[in-house]
Amino acid sequence: LFSLPVLVERYRKGLTTTPAEVKEAQHTIALWRERLADLSWYMRGLNEHLARRANEEDGCKGRFWEGRYRSQALLDAAAVLTCMSYVDLNPIRAGIAKTPEDSAFTSIQQRIAQAAGRAAHPPTTTQPVKPPVRLMRLSARRQDPHPNAIGFALRDYLELVDWAGRAIRDDKRGYIPEQTPPILTRLGIAPAAYLNHINGHSVYRFPRFLGHAQRIKAAAARLGQRFVKGIRLAEALYPRPSV
Repeated sequence: LFSLPVLVERYRKGLTTTPAEVKEAQHTIALWRERLADLSWYMRGLNEHLARRANEEDGCKGRFWEGRYRSQALLDAAAVLTCMSYVDLNPIRAGIAKTPEDSAFTSIQQRIAQAAGRAAHPPTTTQPVKPPVRLMRLSARRQDPHPNAIGFALRDYLELVDWAGRAIRDDKRGYIPEQTPPILTRLGIAPAAYLNHINGHSVYRFPRFLGHAQRIKAAAARLGQRFVKGIRLAEALYPRPSV
C-alpha cells in the first residue's frame, strides 16, 4: 500500500547531502515507526488492502466498509467469554452454518477439530490446508501459569457455544434451553441476557468497556471519566459476581 518517500530512499542509500535532507528523512522515519505501533493505522492499512481486493473482484469503486473499526476493552473472563462466543457464532447467526463445527474460518471450528484430532477447513475448499493459527489454550486459570490465561476450560466453552448455537436458531428464537451450562453460573452471566446480546439484540452491543459493572466503573475512574456507556448492559449481562 505504501512506498517509501524518495528522500527516505536516498537517506537509506547514503545519498542525502545536506543537514536539512537528513533531518527531514529522520523525521519521516520516526513518524513511520510510530505508525507501525498504532492500531488505527494498522486497521487503515488492512481495511484498504481488503477493500481494494473486494472492489476489484466486484468490478466497482467506492466505500467498502461501513465503519473503520471498534475497540473494546474486555475487563474480565466473563467479558472475554461473551465476545469469543459472539464472534464464533457469527456464521450460525447469519444462517451460513448450522453447527459450530461447520462454521468455517472460526476459532470454535479449529478448537473442535483439534480436539477431534483433525484439520479445520471448509469441507468444500480446494485450497491447500494451511497450518492452524495458534490459539490461546483454554483451561481454568489455576491450572495455567500463563499471565493471560482465559480462565475457563475448553470443554466448558464448547458446551456453551453448542448450547447458544441451538438457542439462536430461527426455530428456537427467544427460547432458553434447559441444562444451562454451569460456566454461566460460575462467571455470573445471566443466560437470557447473554443470548440476547450474542444474537445481536442488545442496544449497546459494542460499548467501550465490557465486564462486570464494578470493573467498568473502576476503569472509567482510572481514565478520569464521569460517565461511560455500558453500565446497564453489564448489570443485565453480569448480575452476579463471578465464582
